[in-house]
Amino acid sequence: MTEQVIFKIDKKLKEQAMRKARKDGLPLSTVLKRATQAYIDDEFDIGVSYSPKLIRDVRQAQREVREGKVFKGDLDELLKKI
Repeated sequence: MTEQVIFKIDKKLKEQAMRKARKDGLPLSTVLKRATQAYIDDEFDIGVSYSPKLIRDVRQAQREVREGKVFKGDLDELLKKI
């Protein structure tokens, strides 16, 4: 069974992709299906990047865990301390 996927894309980007797919003898839908499968198979890297703030926050959290500054207990108890 197949399903329809609808998403917004920049008009120029879509036109460029359609031209390239057509040049390669493929419909754009085939290109998108293959890209989706490659992503699932870890053969397609989208290059996810993280903000410097998120990286700093994660490193800070790691330091706090190492230093034993992590709260362990009841959530209601934590909220009372805040």
